[in-house]
Amino acid sequence: MAMKLVKKTAEYSIYKRGDERYAVKDANKKAINGEEKAKILAAEGLIKLTAPSPKAEEPAEDAAEEAAEAAEDSAE
Repeated sequence: MAMKLVKKTAEYSIYKRGDERYAVKDANKKAINGEEKAKILAAEGLIKLTAPSPKAEEPAEDAAEEAAEAAEDSAE
């Protein structure tokens, strides 16, 4: 599976892999990953980023608080 060059700039090169995903390498041919890769691909219009839903985090916090309160009650 060869990677095809999609775009090359002075700072980085973007490749499309055989599995239809993207690879980003810096000028030294070192892979760029994580948030930096996502920002580059989004800036080039190759992917769309969505903000994480704050509603998904709230139940986890409530559950942790309830567990702490239950532990305090059982300790008494």
